[in-house]
Amino acid sequence: MEALRTQGLTALRLILAFTLLSTTLHYAHNVIRVADYPQIEGIPVGVAAALVAIVYFVLTAIGLAGYRDYLRGRYWRALVLLMVFSLSGLASLGHFLAGVPRIPAFWFATIFTDGAAALLLWGFATWAAAKLNRVPTPAQVP
Repeated sequence: MEALRTQGLTALRLILAFTLLSTTLHYAHNVIRVADYPQIEGIPVGVAAALVAIVYFVLTAIGLAGYRDYLRGRYWRALVLLMVFSLSGLASLGHFLAGVPRIPAFWFATIFTDGAAALLLWGFATWAAAKLNRVPTPAQVP
């Protein structure tokens, strides 16, 4: 458990900072310039922008709750919440299901940084879960 409190917390903070920066930039651009992104038939542009904003705030709140639980030592709950939060990055890749966005390169790159952030969260959660599931061998038991 000590690894979760020391190196785990540092890694989590770095991953969350990267994730929040990437998703905040991407989702903000997506709301402001929603018409530049491929549209889903039947969903008006204004509704799409509102949905993106709502999803951003809900998923970010879930991610912050996961961080809070991690700080409090509620690791399993934290990991579940962080995995749900990772959907914010995976959802960005969903743009390609409707077509290729015609946006400047910087904003296009944020689609991929969101995906990378999600993968980093998955990697962190896998590492932390492995630490939590570690069963001491008879030689390690005091």
